[in-house]
Amino acid sequence: MSMKLKVKKGDTVQIIAGADKGKKGAVLSLDKKKLKIKVQGVAVKTHFDEQEGLKQLESFIDYSNVKFVSAATAAKKAKKKAASKSK
Repeated sequence: MSMKLKVKKGDTVQIIAGADKGKKGAVLSLDKKKLKIKVQGVAVKTHFDEQEGLKQLESFIDYSNVKFVSAATAAKKAKKKAASKSK
């Protein structure tokens, strides 16, 4: 049984639990099977890569720890569709 996520990539959410409580950010990616999401600027981990050096990467957080704030703007979605059609 899988629960449907109420957020999509690009939506703005607010963190309601955990170390980053109160922060807002855009959804970067979703893991629908594990009910986890990546939010821009939240749960940032430092990763060392031999070629690129130190990188700051967001890690997945549980979907239950976020609250939906606003949907991705229609202009951004239209822009992405136009770009994908022109390829």
